[in-house]
Amino acid sequence: MSTSDLAKPTIESRRIASIDVLRGLAMLGILVLNIQAFAMPFEAYGNPFAYGDIEGSNYWVFTFAMLLADMKFMAIFSLLFGAGMVLFVERLLETGRPAYAVHYRRMAWLLVIGLVHAYLIWYGDILVGYALCGMIVVWCRRFRPWLLCVLGLCLIAVCSVLMLGSGALIVNFMPEKLAMTAHGSQQQLESIAWQLESYTGSWSDQLSHRGLAALMGQTAGLFFFVFWRASGLMLIGMALYRWGVFSAQRSNRFYLIMLAVGVLIGLPLVALGLQAGWSVDWQPTMTKMMTSQINYWASIFVAFGWIALIMLLVRSGLVPVFQHCLASVGRMALSNYLLQSIFCTLIFYGHGFGQFGTWDRTEQMLLVLALTICQLIWSPLWLGAFRFGPAEWLWRSLTYWKLQPMRRPSTTG
Repeated sequence: MSTSDLAKPTIESRRIASIDVLRGLAMLGILVLNIQAFAMPFEAYGNPFAYGDIEGSNYWVFTFAMLLADMKFMAIFSLLFGAGMVLFVERLLETGRPAYAVHYRRMAWLLVIGLVHAYLIWYGDILVGYALCGMIVVWCRRFRPWLLCVLGLCLIAVCSVLMLGSGALIVNFMPEKLAMTAHGSQQQLESIAWQLESYTGSWSDQLSHRGLAALMGQTAGLFFFVFWRASGLMLIGMALYRWGVFSAQRSNRFYLIMLAVGVLIGLPLVALGLQAGWSVDWQPTMTKMMTSQINYWASIFVAFGWIALIMLLVRSGLVPVFQHCLASVGRMALSNYLLQSIFCTLIFYGHGFGQFGTWDRTEQMLLVLALTICQLIWSPLWLGAFRFGPAEWLWRSLTYWKLQPMRRPSTTG
């Protein structure tokens, strides 16, 4: 096999359309939650009392975002990331290419992209965590599907043990720390004031908070949450891929049962978790470490419901134009993810329009709607002229150590 053969990515015709459509839905859905961290101090992420008004339409925006989006779309991304690793490695192995070497190079460059994103654009980056998890869980890809599910659930459970244990320790033995994190406490007010000052200032003014927040996410956040949940879901995603769930190969009956699980089990449990949050007045430590565990698990069931809904849509062949637009968003997921960060920071941060802390949740959701429409329009238009999104092109070129052809060949003449 020639060197040029080793530098070629998977050909476009072998893409699984249903995976692209599902990834597109997840890509659009994550902004429903991320917008809170772009537009307001981080304390307001998933906490209605930390900052801003929660009356009227803001209450309903918060409620439906928590019910339908919070942790659900990131769960889908994690599941698909695991499936994607299996697909990527196996297609390389089919052609005799050095699969693991290419995979590790691919993850290493994703790590670099994530670090740039986290420290220079937005601290809420998830790419670093995914790259690190992907370097580890890939070695489980050949396990039987049932074993992948068992191991995945065990990893997911580790996070619950860590969070519940830490929460119980603080509540029972460290009441002073509980008081420090309460709404209106000096620590919370100082943190909010620091973020308002940082993110309404220049780009350089933002560096101190963004750098610290990114570092915390990549250390404590990775240890207590991201590694266990993301890795566990990636393993389950590998199993679902093996079972043909993501390629819409299962029966309509299978997907209807899966949808029912999401609606009849997942949503009521998420609603119960919401009620638990209200019952403790969204006290930050109590909700983050204890009551949020209901949604932590229930969100997986709701994610299954979203997956089933998309698979049924793909199998039906309905609204093909909408499916094509969603698939285009999914094929450009990395580009769209980075562009969401760039565009939102330009709107809310001081180096742009400086709107940080001034938009309520309803206004934020209107922006999400506008950006969703834009991504559904621009993604298929871009892919009509180019083979990859701009970030995907860069990532592939770095992965294969060769510039990939970007423009589509002309069909005229």
